[in-house]
Parts: sequence; C-alpha cells; structure tokens
Amino acid sequence: MSTIKYILGSFGDPDEMMHGIDKLQENNIAIYDVFTPMPIHGIEAKLGVPPSRLPIVAFLCGLLGFTLGFSLLYYTMVYDWPMNIGGKPAFAMPNFVPVTFEVTILITALGMVSVFFFRNHLFPGRAPRVMDFRATNDRFVIAIDAQENTDHTKIESLLKEAGAIDVLHNERKYVSYE
Repeated sequence: MSTIKYILGSFGDPDEMMHGIDKLQENNIAIYDVFTPMPIHGIEAKLGVPPSRLPIVAFLCGLLGFTLGFSLLYYTMVYDWPMNIGGKPAFAMPNFVPVTFEVTILITALGMVSVFFFRNHLFPGRAPRVMDFRATNDRFVIAIDAQENTDHTKIESLLKEAGAIDVLHNERKYVSYE
C-alpha cells in the first residue's frame, strides 16, 4: 500500500482552482479540502460544505448571558437586598434592561471566541496545521485523499489540465512549523 496520504494540486489563480474543482467533481473524485490565502466567494457551496452552526451557539450563549444577567439583578435587587429608592418597586423592569443587555453581549462574545478556538484547534502552544506552506502566501491548493482515490495518474492529469502549477504527493496529513 502506498504511503501517500494526499495529492496536492497547487494553483496560481483562483479561477483555475475553481476550474480544477469542477474537473475533479465531473470525474467523481472526492476533494478532501481546499486551502486559499484569501476568502473565495461561492467555494463552500461548490464543495458541499454544510452551513455553519455558529449562529446556534451564539443564540445559546446569548440565552445563557441573558439568564445570568437577569438572575444576578433579580437576586441582588429583589431577593437579597431590596431597597426603596424614590418609591419605585424593587422589581422595576426598565432598570434591569441595560445590565441584562450588556451581560448578554459579553457572554455571547466570549462564548463565540471560545467555540471558534476550540473548533479550529487553535489552542495556545499548538503548532499550526498546514498542508502546503505556499497556501498561506500566494497559492491555491486542492487536497485530494490519495487513500480514497486510487487512480493517481488520472488525478495528476486532471489537475495539470486545469492549470495546476505543481502536483505534490504528501505523505503526512499536516506539516508543522517545527
């Protein structure tokens, strides 16, 4: 069995890379991932990437923040230390709005950042996972799983026809900076 894990097609132009994706998909070759130095509009739909579930996480974090903020105010102003200030009731809703809103925003922002770092494996001290270092600079890289797609010469020829500058065979999943 071959030790090659991935076939990497390196492109110099995003349009050529999109053409390469089309050629590979026409020939029923599964694409593992695509690495680009800049965002490319419409690539998620072309690769069949499902929509992000980050809005659901944001809603849940916001709900948690709202609950914590409102509970803190209710406990301190109504239950634990009720005060009569200017004849107003202890449970006056307009007084609760600013603090509850700010705590909701704070918990949502911190939760989203935490989930982003966790989901993308960006823990402190962790080496970045990069398949081809040129993808962080000026190249557009298509990664194809070589174990799943066994006809390597066909894949190479399709990538070259689409305008690939280089076709590399990667024996490791990721290259680290160390």
